[in-house]
Amino acid sequence: MKKMIIIGAVIVLLLGTLITVVQLQNRQASEGNPYEKDNLHPETVDQLDDENYDNQILPRELNEKINNGEDLTVYFYSPTCIHCQNTTPILAPLAEDMGVDMKKLNLLEFENAWGEYGIESTPTLVHYEDGEEVKRIVGSQPEENFEAFFNEYVLDETK
Repeated sequence: MKKMIIIGAVIVLLLGTLITVVQLQNRQASEGNPYEKDNLHPETVDQLDDENYDNQILPRELNEKINNGEDLTVYFYSPTCIHCQNTTPILAPLAEDMGVDMKKLNLLEFENAWGEYGIESTPTLVHYEDGEEVKRIVGSQPEENFEAFFNEYVLDETK
């Protein structure tokens, strides 16, 4: 019986140590992150060094730009969304190649943004002009659809 208690205590101690180490690693990886948060979801931590997820915008920054009547394009995504995981490696380089300053908002880290911006599913790409939503494209799409969206709503100078 005494042996079982010792084994149980060792297992609990090892699990506690493992949890502490993982939390410490996540905290260290989160330092200086673009989300201005101390604790990030592990899926977000995994994307911190991926250039496809650069150019993040915080909800308060997005609100400020919308309230100031700025034109901007925002990609709403979640690191846990399989469609986002498939779309981002196509969409992010396309936006960069076309000269589109596409901001990205991580809905896993900022869950209130779902309701605040009327996002029903991910991925969602939204273009704002003069602080108003002009057009959105929802779901995984072929590259040509994103290219057409950028050409028609973001880059069209004749509007």
